[in-house]
Amino acid sequence: MAMRLNHVIHIAAVTQMRLDTEGRAYYRRKRAEGKKPLEAMCCLKRRISDLICRQLLADAERAAGTGPGGHSGASSESSAVDLPPHIDTSDQPLPGPAKPTLKPTPHHRKTIKEKALSSAS
Repeated sequence: MAMRLNHVIHIAAVTQMRLDTEGRAYYRRKRAEGKKPLEAMCCLKRRISDLICRQLLADAERAAGTGPGGHSGASSESSAVDLPPHIDTSDQPLPGPAKPTLKPTPHHRKTIKEKALSSAS
């Protein structure tokens, strides 16, 4: 997953540099500061990943209706310490996590020994 996300961020950075965007101006500023092309590219990718992270946090906050770590939907009838005498259907525990529907695809990587044996043959 991390490799795919890194690839997406890389493609976004390359696209930013090709077009006349804020990303291109940022890259050029970093180059003018004396950074090598790869270092400037890493700075641009870091900036893009920071923007993605901020947007994901803002979306999660908006969806939850609170800030990170907050509790939404607390009422005077529900309490973590004491259960009320009546339990509404929304206060009942859920049956548990859903079972996965997709099976992971097996990826076999050759070990150094296997690579040496296959190249020797």
